[in-house]
Amino acid sequence: MKALEIAGLKKSFGGVVAVDSLDFSVDEDETLGIIGPNGAGKTTIFNLITRFYTPDRGMIRYFGADVTRAAPSTLAHLGIARTFQNLRLFKSLTVAMNIVAPLLSLKGYNLFHAIFKTDMYRKREEAAQHRAAELLDFFHLTGKADLLAHNLSYGDQRRLEIARALSMDPRLLLVDEPGAGMNPKEIRDLGRIIRDIKERFKLTIILIEHQMDLIMNVSDRILVMDFGEKIAEGTPEEVKKDRKVIEAYLGEEIEC
Repeated sequence: MKALEIAGLKKSFGGVVAVDSLDFSVDEDETLGIIGPNGAGKTTIFNLITRFYTPDRGMIRYFGADVTRAAPSTLAHLGIARTFQNLRLFKSLTVAMNIVAPLLSLKGYNLFHAIFKTDMYRKREEAAQHRAAELLDFFHLTGKADLLAHNLSYGDQRRLEIARALSMDPRLLLVDEPGAGMNPKEIRDLGRIIRDIKERFKLTIILIEHQMDLIMNVSDRILVMDFGEKIAEGTPEEVKKDRKVIEAYLGEEIEC
């Protein structure tokens, strides 16, 4: 089954076309990598899928449903979660609360329940705390649960952001350059984490990344963008040998 289908998607900013008549799809439980030079339109794709931007034209289907004009909050409830190229943690909250807070925001109680600590509120808060503990354990952050998020190392902050996205129980996870700023060991660890996420949570992943060794090793297929257009698509081995891809990367063959 197709988790995501993109058809004829276009977005311009003034006279600059960021995404131009883009077509691609992602199967359920597949990991799709998206690569391309800076300015190729990769993050714009995520912003269109999650409705940070409105497409000029085209269609986005999620498990068969047209979500082209759906509100961001609706997409979150449907199971689309994302991380950001620039970290967007609640840095003045603890590590644990960075996961608990979005979980509580999705629950169906009102201010009355929160003020008077009703049974509904207590049960859902306990469930959120339990979910946070599970995710912190999975990402090896349990011992740092009470630290403020801004006191974490950069690599830990990246992992926390992924954990927070997973707290929403998504069916589709969009991960935007998680390896940015990481050292080689952190990149290797991140690759293992992404593979473990796929195995543990049984979801579909779309990954934008400049670290070629990372994306080539975790992706089932790769989509290559340049100047807002798709220039290649295929398995990692096929993409590595594609002449258009080699030219887009300054004439050098991709190493991984």
